[in-house]
Amino acid sequence: TAQYMRNEKKIEIPKKRRSSREFVEIKDAHMHNLKHLDIKIPLNIFTCTTGVSGSGKSTLLHDVLYRGWRGEAKDGFKEIRGKEHFDKIIMVDQSPLSTSPRSIPATYTKAMDEIRAVFSQTREAKAQGYKPGFFSFNTPGGRCEGCKGAGQLIVEMQFLSDVVLTCEACNGKRFKSEILEIKYRNKTIDQVLQMSVLEALDFFSEHPKIRKKLSPLNEVGLGYLKLGQPTTTLSGGELQRIKLAHHLIHQRDKRILYLFDEPTIGLHPDDVSMLLRSFQKLVDEGHTVVVIEHNLDMIKCADHIIDLGPEGGEKGGHIVAQGTPEEIARSTKSHTGLYLKKYLSSK
Repeated sequence: TAQYMRNEKKIEIPKKRRSSREFVEIKDAHMHNLKHLDIKIPLNIFTCTTGVSGSGKSTLLHDVLYRGWRGEAKDGFKEIRGKEHFDKIIMVDQSPLSTSPRSIPATYTKAMDEIRAVFSQTREAKAQGYKPGFFSFNTPGGRCEGCKGAGQLIVEMQFLSDVVLTCEACNGKRFKSEILEIKYRNKTIDQVLQMSVLEALDFFSEHPKIRKKLSPLNEVGLGYLKLGQPTTTLSGGELQRIKLAHHLIHQRDKRILYLFDEPTIGLHPDDVSMLLRSFQKLVDEGHTVVVIEHNLDMIKCADHIIDLGPEGGEKGGHIVAQGTPEEIARSTKSHTGLYLKKYLSSK
């Protein structure tokens, strides 16, 4: 933190801005406060949608572009052109991955499949006939049957909040005692799930398949998460980033239009820097990234900006300025440009 405050570390402005001659076009967007806009979103570059609160950013990207693309919204726009350039559109938001505590980073990234296989190949596991499924807390076999692999018991209270108790049979470890006797490099499956992503990357250094599935978590700044941490405990920003990591792993062979809604909320500048690198990586792999954003460190690194406003509510919904960050900074009508100009010149 101090290094950023002293300007010893900073998020650098890209040396070159990408440009594109292909676009997704939204015709006559007039939902809510949008003022019959015709908007072109460039393909295969990094775009930020900016503007004061209530200027129409979420309406444009979520209600018109995302829901209209998927056929969930029929009104509020005339048409969306350019869908043929993509295999799919994905809105990466802060909604929960699951309401179940069984959802953990290791299972969401599918690294758990490889980890179970590693444990099943140990000499002790082979001697006992333990297949990979025995090292899953979601299926019968190796899981603790007292809590069905949840590691906890929920006591329903009629007029009060439910009480969560640690399972006494497994002491919260989710597995049967005989499964916890099986070790790989002196670690049980429970001890592996207590590792952080960074620790696991080092521990499984000789297993490229596991590292391939865990590395994106570290790339988006989630190296501190435990492999077995329930995703129900993650913050909204962490949920967005773990979803991003999932797409970095599993969507490499498709052309995707990614939409993000303020992914930098609550992030430290160092985390913002890692998130930016992930966005740039997505674009370099042929995807298109569009982000609703207020963070000037993120905005200054965009290839293209669509600035809405000039104010919120009925005084919003107009396109105030479009172009590179430098072009937005020269706009005399853009609130974003005013602050961006100072920010670019001070860096």
